[in-house]
Amino acid sequence: MNHPDDNELFNRLEAELNTDSGANSGGEVVDLGKARSARTESADSNPTESPDPTIRVTDSQHTRDLDAFRDPFGDPTARVMVDLPTVKATGPGYLGRLLAAQRRPVVPPWLQSVAELRTASAWVARHYAHSIGYHALRSPVYAARLTLQAPSGAAKFVGGTVRWMADREGEPVRLAAVRREDAAEYLKLSRQRDGRVRLRTLAAVLAMFIGLGSALAMYVLAPEWLQAVSVSSVVMALGFAGRKADDPVIHRAVELPKAVKLTSDIVLRALGALGIPAINQAQGKGRDGFEFTAPITRDGPGWRAEGNLPYGVTVTDVIERRDRLASGLRRPLGCVWPEAVPNEHTGHLVLWVGDQDMSTSKKPKWPLLTSGSVNLFKPVAYGTDQRGRWVDVTLMYIAGIIGAIPRMGKTFLLRLLLLIAALDPRAELHTYDMKGTGDLDPVGNAVSHRHAAGDDDEAIEYCLNDFRALREELRRRTKVIRSLPRDICPESKVTSELADKRSLGLHPIVIGVDECQVLFEHPKHKDEFEEIATDLVKRGPATGIVLLLATQRPDAKALPTGISANASARWCLKVMGQLENDMVLGTSAYKRGVRATMFSWGDKGIHYFIGEGSDARIVGSVYVDGPGADSIAARARTAREQAGLLSGHALGEEPETDASTGYDLLADILAVVPAKETKAWSETVVARLADLRPEVYDGWDSDALAAALKPRGVSTVQVGRRIEGKFTNKRGIDRSHITAAVAECDGKRDAG
Repeated sequence: MNHPDDNELFNRLEAELNTDSGANSGGEVVDLGKARSARTESADSNPTESPDPTIRVTDSQHTRDLDAFRDPFGDPTARVMVDLPTVKATGPGYLGRLLAAQRRPVVPPWLQSVAELRTASAWVARHYAHSIGYHALRSPVYAARLTLQAPSGAAKFVGGTVRWMADREGEPVRLAAVRREDAAEYLKLSRQRDGRVRLRTLAAVLAMFIGLGSALAMYVLAPEWLQAVSVSSVVMALGFAGRKADDPVIHRAVELPKAVKLTSDIVLRALGALGIPAINQAQGKGRDGFEFTAPITRDGPGWRAEGNLPYGVTVTDVIERRDRLASGLRRPLGCVWPEAVPNEHTGHLVLWVGDQDMSTSKKPKWPLLTSGSVNLFKPVAYGTDQRGRWVDVTLMYIAGIIGAIPRMGKTFLLRLLLLIAALDPRAELHTYDMKGTGDLDPVGNAVSHRHAAGDDDEAIEYCLNDFRALREELRRRTKVIRSLPRDICPESKVTSELADKRSLGLHPIVIGVDECQVLFEHPKHKDEFEEIATDLVKRGPATGIVLLLATQRPDAKALPTGISANASARWCLKVMGQLENDMVLGTSAYKRGVRATMFSWGDKGIHYFIGEGSDARIVGSVYVDGPGADSIAARARTAREQAGLLSGHALGEEPETDASTGYDLLADILAVVPAKETKAWSETVVARLADLRPEVYDGWDSDALAAALKPRGVSTVQVGRRIEGKFTNKRGIDRSHITAAVAECDGKRDAG
């Protein structure tokens, strides 16, 4: 039996002899047995060391495999093979691969959703009902046109019959024989023609007599309705035969989209047109440049292709060239959607090509457009994905950011979310239209507890006072939740059951601010707005307070980092650059291929949505126009009136101007800290403030005081005191800092 080392050694010796034949005059005899014994002894005596000090192996089998690839003469300059093909690659076994396998659903996804199946069935029913009604209404016109074309059809029928009887189709062949002067061939063809003409003439005469006899018998014996049907059928048939190719009698009731089936050739052609070097090089060498991992299948109203790009090519490379990809597929840009696959490598591409442009395709009717209510603690459909499937959003336990350039549907999306919140009668809405165009008025005037529009001083002051009240409400709710028994509030957060208990006051509060950059860039109150909004974003979701911010300037000034980094829900319509994209969708979203920059100007309402515990999805939000918004808001108002929950601005009530919203913290500190007391501990100041205004400062602690002073540009300091011989250091305030802040505010007020 041959040893595997012998085979390898003989192969190498043969190759060297072939290479050096004629160059060397002599040779050397090698004792194979000694060489093999030396290798075996070396491997057994020191299994962890290889002859080459730069290579270490950990197994005697590996040592023998490595020796098999060394030069048999011990040449120190010979190259060493680093790959060991004789060693089997280790990895998960068959059962391990089965556990990690991705199983395709037995039941197609469109059959798993009752709503989707119902929608598809309704579309099919409406399609055929429309087609039947369309043609039924025009049937008299069709009959008249066919009757007028019947003489032309009769002439075509008679002429065709005569040409058939005369064997006119064989005339070109006979004429060709004449031109060749082939008498034998011509005589043969002539005899064949004569036989055909006699047979066809006999058949035509018999058919004529039978037809005329049948017509005469029907005229004499058949009832009138059968005569009418027969004559109409003949006339319609002759009219159909007399139709013109460029003027059809019957037109299409529905113009179907001219979308061709997606094939592998089309996909490869489109990928090759992207200008990606790795794909072009592979295709230039006769390979595909794309490895299909699944058959191209029908997926909703479009086609789905899935596979692996060449090594080093990522899905983001394809997304960056989406316009070229659409050109290569010969499809509108809104039909082509390349996507990455979660939990897969970055070169795994899913390409979905729709039959119609996503921005213009007809969407299913929104279930809440004309009826229905909402439970904010449960998912609610608010838009559809590329495949026409509903996408849900749960508005509780989130803080949301909506970003886009102007005129892309940002305000309409915010209004849609507020309308959804309004359909839960328990929800208390606070709506602020800082753009001032009245887009949020349908919600604000009908159901909102607080509502303002515009960026004038009065609106800003109104909004600021409300934000201060919301911060106090946040603090009250944390105390209520903390005081509840564990069996009633096991997760230390507001639930739907707790929201139903009016005595607790834990109903949902939804705050919507359009053009929020007006607040966060305000010259006087920006710090306080930022401080309160950050607190609401961080602690609000657990207490039932939801903050939704929309801006057309998604940068660090319009969306402070403390807010953008903690918002759990993101909606990003078209933006112009990577910075704006990542400000809304999160850091490195652009690098991961989540790019709202790829949306076109016609993709109004189409956006990336991150939330609901899933990866980014492309969604087209439901379009609700002004009258539709008024109708939905009216339903929401009626539900509130019936439940006795209508309040605030919707009832025409103005917010109460009490000490809790109109106090001046800096002035109150100066009132309780005399001029001779240059520094004071925070706990001392808080106690004195509580005595001064208990309705405002009762319950404040040192942290609350520090948080309230921060937006006003004042920071707490370390204050040392000697008490009973011991030196104690605590946080406190420096009165000079307070007076400086007051002077600065007065100076700005005078300058304004």
